[in-house]
Parts: sequence; structure tokens; C-alpha cells
Amino acid sequence: MRFHFRQFLRAIMLASFSLFFIRLHVTDEITKYVNPKYIMMSQIAAGIFVLLLFIQIFRIWETNDHTHCHAGCEHDHHSSAGVGKRISFFILLFPLLVGFAFPPAVLDASLAEKKGTVLPQARESQQQDSLSAIDHQKALPNDNYLSKEEYNQKMEQLKKQNVIEMKEEVFAPYYEEIQNHPKSYRGKKIKVSGFVYKEAGLSPHQLVISRFLITHCLADASVIGILTEFEKAKLYQPNTWMEIEGTLQITTYNGVEVPVIKADKWKVIPQPSQPYIYPVLIKIL
Repeated sequence: MRFHFRQFLRAIMLASFSLFFIRLHVTDEITKYVNPKYIMMSQIAAGIFVLLLFIQIFRIWETNDHTHCHAGCEHDHHSSAGVGKRISFFILLFPLLVGFAFPPAVLDASLAEKKGTVLPQARESQQQDSLSAIDHQKALPNDNYLSKEEYNQKMEQLKKQNVIEMKEEVFAPYYEEIQNHPKSYRGKKIKVSGFVYKEAGLSPHQLVISRFLITHCLADASVIGILTEFEKAKLYQPNTWMEIEGTLQITTYNGVEVPVIKADKWKVIPQPSQPYIYPVLIKIL
């Protein structure tokens, strides 16, 4: 029985992947990478890595490394195959180094700026803005499920409640409804939290209270937000998390009528542990 260094390296790689996945779940950082819908799949992957690790440990002390070759075989085991194995090793090593060296970062205003503007840019674009991407009827993979009755009840509450509370589980449909029918909610009180985003063209007393809407993963994140006005808005920098209370009114931005919050109360808050929001899915059964 002989110690095989190459098999030992493979075991180290499997142990590293197992540790990486387990750490993401223990620290709950997995939600910064994927939609909560996929957490179970990630847990299964971690379990598979652990299983493969146990299998690999027994291969470190295999009795024969070349059972397929006869004595004095003339095969070249260390040329092109060796180079390919080294390349594959570094391909696997790279995500581990990145994962352990760079902690996951929450999407913020700098990425929102790269993804484009939040507010409408022209009247003809009103029907093609980011609202069209928010469809609670689409079977998007997330855990934000409501029955049809629950959904209808919450939408009725939106119309009746004295203060509209933009809670995470209803943020997307409430936002869509208010954006599509701003006149129906003019004069209503509203309470919303999000990060500060400022795009070109805003006045010093304006900012956008924004959230990232996640459908499947961070790669398809879109930014949605509500224009907000108050005298001291210029004092708050992008990425500052704030809770805003005020009254919904209507203003014109680039020739398009949009809802605007006339804030009368505001405060800085810590970034929530779950900063993203997800579309509402309707349960069929």
C-alpha cells in the first residue's frame, strides 16, 4: 500500500469545496449568491461533496496506481495528460480562492448605476420600463408564495389601509400597482425602506429609495425604487439605508408622470440581513 499524493490533492479539493458550502449555509451567506429557492439544492451539493470526500480518502492509499498497464508499458503518463490535469486543477482551485478570499458583497447603488436608470427616461418608454419585468403570475423560482386568496386580500389592503407599508413579501406587487396607477394612491401615506440611489437629473432635494428585485440569482437583479423628496436629501449619500415615511404625490420626470414620496419623516437604518426582494408567486393549489 502506497501513499498517492495526487489522490491526496483531490481529497483536499473536495474538503475545501465541502467546507466552503458548509460555511455559506452556517453563516447564511448563501442568500447573497442565490435565490432562497435554491438553498435546498445547494445543501444537496454540499452533501455530495462530503460523500465524495469520504470516498476519495480511501483512494489515497490504493495498492496500485496503474492497474490497466502491464509491466514495461510504453504509455506516456506524464506528457499531455499531465498538463491537462494541472490545468483542470487550477480551474477548480480558482473559485475556491475567490470564494475564501473575497467575502460576498451586497448589491448596492454603484451596481444600480451600471444597470441603468430607475426612473423613466421618456414618455414613450413608459410601457417599456423596469415595471414590465415584475409579473407576479410568472413561475419565478423563489419562496415568496401566496395563495390566490392571500394575494387578493393583500392587494385589497393596499387600497384600503391608511398607511401603505412596503414590506418585503409584497414590495414588488405594491410597487407595480403604485407605479401603474399613481393617481389612485395620491394623498396616501406610505412607509418604505431601501438604499439611497441618485441618478443624473435629480434635484438636490431628491433621491430614490431603491431595492434590488431578484428573480433567479444576482445576475438577473433589477433595480426598482420610488422617487422621494425632502429638504435634506442632499445630505444622504448613495448606499445609505433609510426608512422613509411620507405622502404619495405625483410629479413629472422626463415628461412622464411618476409617483413621488413627499417625506415628512426619515431616518438612517442598518442594512437588513436580507436586503433583496422577490416577486410574489401565486399558488395554484
